[in-house]
Amino acid sequence: QVQVVESGGGLVQAGGSLRLSCAASGRIFSIKVMGWYRQAPGKQREFVANIISGGSTNYADSVKGRFTISRDNAKNTVYLQMNSLKPEDTAVYYCKVVTITSREYWGQGTQVTVSS
Repeated sequence: QVQVVESGGGLVQAGGSLRLSCAASGRIFSIKVMGWYRQAPGKQREFVANIISGGSTNYADSVKGRFTISRDNAKNTVYLQMNSLKPEDTAVYYCKVVTITSREYWGQGTQVTVSS
């Protein structure tokens, strides 16, 4: 069994910062990609950022320059530092883990609310 657990969401004013964490545990042997997605009310889930095992990163255009993704491979943990938050960043943020065998695991999500 594999567990993916996010934490760090909350309520913040526009311009503020939050740091999300996601830890994967259980029978998970080798992770290839860890990433973040988000889903706002009434909208489809969208890609935010990911980080590959070698360290390369990818970001959605909407968060480039404001969000930073990082990873602790030893702890199977990924972080998302979110700065200069905007009301349009309000969403439930989900962590996705992809193994080297291409199995995918999702967390339950953490709410981020940015007030104007």
